[in-house]
Amino acid sequence: MAFSDYYCIDTDGFWAMSPPQLEFGPDPTASPLLPTETTPAAASSPEVEAGDAAAAGCADERRLRRRISNRESARRSRARKQRRLNELRASAAALERRRRELAARAQAARGRLALARLANAGLRAEAAALSRRLLATRRAFTLGRLYHAATITAAAGGSGSGACSHGFVDIEQTIASLIA
Repeated sequence: MAFSDYYCIDTDGFWAMSPPQLEFGPDPTASPLLPTETTPAAASSPEVEAGDAAAAGCADERRLRRRISNRESARRSRARKQRRLNELRASAAALERRRRELAARAQAARGRLALARLANAGLRAEAAALSRRLLATRRAFTLGRLYHAATITAAAGGSGSGACSHGFVDIEQTIASLIA
């Protein structure tokens, strides 16, 4: 017997198998391998044949309902998978937009940071220059006071030599502190 004698494809695309007819002599029902409990009168009765046909029809109907149910279940499953895939794609697109937005914000923040650092460096340089000017101004002010003290001491120096020597000591100490 050939493969096509046992299997066929039905209209729904499923493989169906018809059982092979094993022949073990003149009567396959009399084979010791297949015990049967049918009586000759019951086997040939039209009522039994009608019952077998009804049972076969009922089994075919159940099989057909099961196929339809399975197809509907598969269709629903595919629809769920498609919805989930669409949701994941939308989520991925939203995340990608958010990533680009955050990257742009980070780039802008880095630019602002660079400007702030540049401004900070400029302000530090300006503060250092102002500190130097303040120091120079303090020295000039101190030298002005020394000059003023020296002129007062020189004007009063004609009266006594002790006052003059004491004034010069103060001036020398002030000059030493300015140098240090």
